Amino acid sequence: MNTVLLETLRQRIGTPHVLTAPFDIAPYCTDWRGRYTGQPLCVAKPANAEEVAAVVQACAVADVAVVPQGGNTGLCGGATPTGGEVVINLTRLNRIRAIDTDNNTITVEAGCTLAAVQDAATNAGRLFPLSLAAEGTATIGGNLATNAGGVQVLRYGNARELCLGLEIVLPDGRLWNGLRALRKDNTGYDMKHLFIGAEGTLGLITAAVLKLFSRPHQSATAWVAVATPVQAVALLTHFREKIGGRVTAFELVGRPALDLVLQHIPGSRDPLAERSPWQVLIELSDTMESDLGAALENTLAVAIEAGEATDAAITRNETQAHALWALRENIAEAQRVEGLSIKHDISVPVSRIAEFIERADAQLETTFPGVRIVCFGHLGDGNLHYNQSKPITQDNAAFIAQTDAVNRIVHDLAHELDGSISAEHGLGQLKREEILRYKDPIEMDLMRAVKRAIDPHGRMNPGKVL
Repeated sequence: MNTVLLETLRQRIGTPHVLTAPFDIAPYCTDWRGRYTGQPLCVAKPANAEEVAAVVQACAVADVAVVPQGGNTGLCGGATPTGGEVVINLTRLNRIRAIDTDNNTITVEAGCTLAAVQDAATNAGRLFPLSLAAEGTATIGGNLATNAGGVQVLRYGNARELCLGLEIVLPDGRLWNGLRALRKDNTGYDMKHLFIGAEGTLGLITAAVLKLFSRPHQSATAWVAVATPVQAVALLTHFREKIGGRVTAFELVGRPALDLVLQHIPGSRDPLAERSPWQVLIELSDTMESDLGAALENTLAVAIEAGEATDAAITRNETQAHALWALRENIAEAQRVEGLSIKHDISVPVSRIAEFIERADAQLETTFPGVRIVCFGHLGDGNLHYNQSKPITQDNAAFIAQTDAVNRIVHDLAHELDGSISAEHGLGQLKREEILRYKDPIEMDLMRAVKRAIDPHGRMNPGKVL
C-alpha cells in the first residue's frame, strides 16, 4: 500500500474523506449492474475543485492512476476501478454556483445530481431539459463525461448540446477554468468538447455552465398502440409535420418490455384495454398558451384514421402523465428484477429503425430459438435499448454465456445500417475492445493521439474507452 500517497491525500482533503477500509469503499468499487468490481488504493472525496486538483497532483507525483466517479450509475463500467487506482468521488462538489436568467445559464459543480440541477432551474423559473431514469442519483459531471442523452434529446439535444463551458482538472493537477457562458466564441479549438463524452480519460470535470430554457406552460401526454415499428416511425413523421418543435419526447416500448414492468413494478397497469405488440409514449410541450390537448387528440385521430396507430390513451392531468412515464422509466428496473440479460445501446438513423428491429429479431430468433427480446428506447433520435434473455432461468445462464455471439449479430447490423454500438451509455470497460471492430482506424489513431497529448502517462481512468 502506498502509505506516503495516502498520508498526502489525508493532509490535503482531511482524513475522514480518504476511505480505505473495505466496508467503506465497497459502494464505490462495483458498477451499477454488478458486472465490474475493482480494488482501489482508496476512495478520495474532495470538497471543491481545488481539492480535486490537489488529489490529482499528488497522484501524478506518486505515479498512481485515478478513476473519476460521480453517482456510479454508469452502465459500462466506466467509473469502476480496475485495481490500484485512487477513485476520486465527486459527490461532495454539489453546489449551484450561479444562475443567470437573462443569459439562460446555470453554473453547477460536477457532483450535483441531475435532479438537483433540474430543481434549481425550476426554482429560477427555467427548465434544464436533460432527463433520464437515474436523475436522482446520476451527477452532472457523469452526464457530461458520458454525453448522456435521455428522453428529451429529440427537442433539446444531448448533454453536449446543453453545455457552454467546463472547469477541468488536467492529468498533472492543473485546474483549467473554461466556465464561459457564451453561445458564440470562435477563438480556436473548442476544448470543452474533448472532455464531454471522454469518460474521464482526459481530465476530471469539476463544474459546468449549462443552458437553461423557458419553462413550458403546458404539456400533453399519450400512450399509443401501434402494430409495427414501421407504423411508429410513420407516426413520428406525422407528428413532426403537424406539431413541429412541440414534440418533446417520442418513446418506443415493445410488448415484452411493458409486460416486465406490469409483472415486477407494483401499481403498474396497462393504459389500454387491448394488448398491442408495440406502444409509443408521446409528450408535447409548449411555452406559449395553446390547447395542446386538443392538438394531440386531433393529430392522433387523423393518425388512427390513416392506419398509423390503432388506439390511444390521452392523459387528463399530471398524475396520469406521471403514471405513463413510470411505465417507460421502470423498464430497466423491471429487467433487473427479472434477472440477467444481454443489453445493447445502439443507434441508427430513424428511417432505419424498423429495418433494424425486423432483421435483428429474425437473426436472433433463428440463431437462439426462444429468445426474449426486450426492445424500447428513444425513437425520436434513433436510440434503441435492445436487450435479450431467456425466460427460463436455467436456459438463461447458457444464453448469457453466448454474449459475444449475440453482440456480433446486433452490433454488426447496427454498423451496417450506418449506426453506432453505443448511443448514450459510452464505452467504459464493456465496449473498449468491441469498438475496434467498427471505428475507422484513422479515427482510433486520432483518439489515441489526443490521449497521448493530454495524458501522456495514461493515468486518467485507465482501461476505459481506449
